[in-house]
Amino acid sequence: MKKRINVVGAVLTRGQTILAARRSSTMSLPYMWEFPGGKIEANESPEQALLRELDEELICSAEIGALVETTEHEYDFGIVVLTTYYCSLIGDEPQLTEHAEIRWVQAAELDQLDWAPADIPAVVRVMRDFRE
Repeated sequence: MKKRINVVGAVLTRGQTILAARRSSTMSLPYMWEFPGGKIEANESPEQALLRELDEELICSAEIGALVETTEHEYDFGIVVLTTYYCSLIGDEPQLTEHAEIRWVQAAELDQLDWAPADIPAVVRVMRDFRE
């Protein structure tokens, strides 16, 4: 039985744009795009994990808003259970630390990036939400 990995992702919004993060060559799923975030540690709520991960990965803070989507995707290394939340930046701009690239992308153009499979349902939901 494959290991279940509970992770969180931030759908950081600014107007009609969303922050996308491109995984580096040293990460699993190299060069695929994702919503920034990471694993939920023991005794952490999803919201606490998301704030910690944003601080560690992008050296930024955010206000966590509504749940976007929770999805499961089976990879060769395990089953990822990804919960994404809409977020608003507080203070400083995100800084590149471990990803290959970060980019503000128009919500209507999110599907033009090569997303990690677990993130795709959230991408579809965000694009739909921004059309309405």
